[in-house]
Amino acid sequence: MLKLSKLLGNKRLFVLLIGLILFISVMGITLGPRSNLTWPEKFVKDTVGFVQYVFYKPASYVAGLFEDISNLHSIQEENEQLKISLAHYARDKAVYNWIEQENIRLKEKLNFTEAQKTQNDYKWPIAQVVSISNDPINPTIVVNIGLREGVKEGMAVHSGEGLVGVISHVSNFTSTVKLLTSMDARDPNSNAIAVTSQGKENEVFGMIETYDANKNVFLMTKIEDPKSVSIGDTIVSSGIGGVFPRAMVIGKVTDIEVGEYGLTYTASVEPAASFMDWKELFVVFTPEVEE
Repeated sequence: MLKLSKLLGNKRLFVLLIGLILFISVMGITLGPRSNLTWPEKFVKDTVGFVQYVFYKPASYVAGLFEDISNLHSIQEENEQLKISLAHYARDKAVYNWIEQENIRLKEKLNFTEAQKTQNDYKWPIAQVVSISNDPINPTIVVNIGLREGVKEGMAVHSGEGLVGVISHVSNFTSTVKLLTSMDARDPNSNAIAVTSQGKENEVFGMIETYDANKNVFLMTKIEDPKSVSIGDTIVSSGIGGVFPRAMVIGKVTDIEVGEYGLTYTASVEPAASFMDWKELFVVFTPEVEE
């Protein structure tokens, strides 16, 4: 470093060195690309590389320092959000535990049978998709669990986002799922879903019987009071009728209009499930109903 400072201190020698570097650079451009470099060109490249390294390292450290400071601010904000979420979780858990204990007490007091106590105690074994049928009239998928695992026809199938369909055929090792996108009120073999708005179980009732492929929505019909349903409401199965279990997520309301005969109202429900990118699916096992 001392020799370098003396070299830079001699202005004539410094100017000569710069001129030599420029001359060699011009010669290299004039002669065009070559596979081998001369020793002066190698010297210049090494010198330039050293100087770039000397200036780059401190600059990179400074840039990294500012980036770390920015990241610290983001981490602080994220920690604040996590603290808030944790506080909400603790509060909700306490409320849930109280409700659960109260529910158990009331069931005991009202002499609920074991079947009544466990009627909503569902099991959700995971299933992997084996194949997909793109038949527009009868879209189906096949999953890799069947009779061996206890699967039966009529069981609901749910993705991580929402209700997907119902088991239509079962073999020993696989099951066929009829997708909800095949629902058609004109088809006698199509199962309608009794539904309600989440959080408004005692206020609204409707039926989903048809899927509109052009608009990619389910049609929720037989709504008597339009004020009982709002755009953005989450629609879930009510469990009435026994075909689909209770509280299976269907989708969100995007529109409400007067029904076909003007006596009731119809809501458009955007599906919660994508019906495209299948990852994990779950077959919903409901408790056996006593004969």
